[in-house]
Amino acid sequence: MVKLEKSSSKIRKFGPGEFFAMLMLIAFAVTILYPLIWMVISSMKSYDEIYNDVWGFPSTWIVENYSIAWSKGISSYFMNSLIVTGTTIIVVLIIGSMAAFALARYRTRLIDLALIFIIGGMMMNPQVALIPLFNILSSLELINTRWALILPYIAYRLPLTILLIRGYFLSIPKELEESAIIDGCSEFGIYRRIYLPMSLPILLTTVVLTAFYAWNEFLFATIFIDSEALKTIPSGLMNFRDALRTDWGVLLAGMVIASIPMVILLIFLQKYLVRGLSEGSVKG
Repeated sequence: MVKLEKSSSKIRKFGPGEFFAMLMLIAFAVTILYPLIWMVISSMKSYDEIYNDVWGFPSTWIVENYSIAWSKGISSYFMNSLIVTGTTIIVVLIIGSMAAFALARYRTRLIDLALIFIIGGMMMNPQVALIPLFNILSSLELINTRWALILPYIAYRLPLTILLIRGYFLSIPKELEESAIIDGCSEFGIYRRIYLPMSLPILLTTVVLTAFYAWNEFLFATIFIDSEALKTIPSGLMNFRDALRTDWGVLLAGMVIASIPMVILLIFLQKYLVRGLSEGSVKG
């Protein structure tokens, strides 16, 4: 009994490698978190305090900066980003999961060619396709509409989404599919009742990756949208800065508001993000 108590009271010691790895992770966490904390604190400072006391806390916490930022245009940019991002996520999930189901379920030469085509889509750089995309959207009269952002976002997120979901679908036991066929389940029924419920981690991973891309994309949002009423947060904040000029407290408040949805999304879905990426890359 005494030996058990002694062994249980021993504290596990970290080796030099583990200690160094922990220090690196702490340094990395500080590097990531400190700018966010500074932005939140500075968003409630006055103009003089931001310049004269960069690293200190505000003497008076000016919470009104957030309401001013919201009324000066952030509300419009926020809603536009919400519509564009939400639509992109829904379409990418539907098309991506259906395409991944076909690529994982069937084995033909056409399927192999489609897979190569999808992999090739991941290599297309947005900057390279900028002028052709602008010409296509102009000919379709989609410039200065939300579809000018939604359609390219869908196109650029589909290849990665299809490959990730397909890799996860390949890990689903074939016996479940065969049992469903014996019970008279249709192709769509197998997809909806077996593959989708069992693939929740990779689907949520797709939601996070697509949302992060669509919410923060800057190049297309700046070039394809000129109307102030349709601008999303990344391009809108640039005009927001020009409009406010030196009112940095209000500008930083707008940046905090723009960051909140992605921070919340990552906090609640981070475990699914790690699990989906790790399990989805096992097969493929």
